[in-house]
Amino acid sequence: MEWVDLLRWAHIVGATVLLGTGAGIAFFMMMAHRTHDAVLIAHTASVVVIADWIFTASAVIAQPVTGYLLAREIGWEMSEGWIVLSLCLYVGVGLFWLPVVWMQHQMRDLAREAVQTGAPLPERYNQLFRGWFVSGFPAFFGVMIILWLMIARPEISF
Repeated sequence: MEWVDLLRWAHIVGATVLLGTGAGIAFFMMMAHRTHDAVLIAHTASVVVIADWIFTASAVIAQPVTGYLLAREIGWEMSEGWIVLSLCLYVGVGLFWLPVVWMQHQMRDLAREAVQTGAPLPERYNQLFRGWFVSGFPAFFGVMIILWLMIARPEISF
C-alpha cells in the first residue's frame, strides 16, 4: 500500500467514525430519553460520554492531520475553495460538538443523581436535552456536507 493510499484510507475511516459515532450516539441517547427512565438514561449517557471521548475525539484529531497530509501528498492547495469551505464547516461543527459533549456529561450526572436519590429527572435535564437535540442537527448536517465536499471537490471561488 502506498503512502497516499494509506492517508486516503485513514481519512475516510476518520470521516466514517465521525458520522457513524455521531449518528449512533444521537440514536441511543434519543431512545433512552424517550423512556424517561433515569436508570437507563444514566447508563446510556455514561456509555455515550465514553464513546464520544474514545471515538469522536480521536477522529476529530485525526481528520485535519490526515486531510492536510493527504492534500499535500496529492498536490492540492489548502486554499482551494472546497478545502477552505470544508475547514470552515469543520470548525463550525466543532463549535456545536463541544457544547454537546458538555451537555452529555451534565445529563449523565443529573440522571445518576436522580437514580441515587430516587427523585425524578429534574427540569434541568430536559433543558439540556433540548439544547443537545437542537445542537446535533447543524453538527450532523455539517459533517454530511463536508463528506460531500471531500467526494465531489467542487470548484468554489471566494
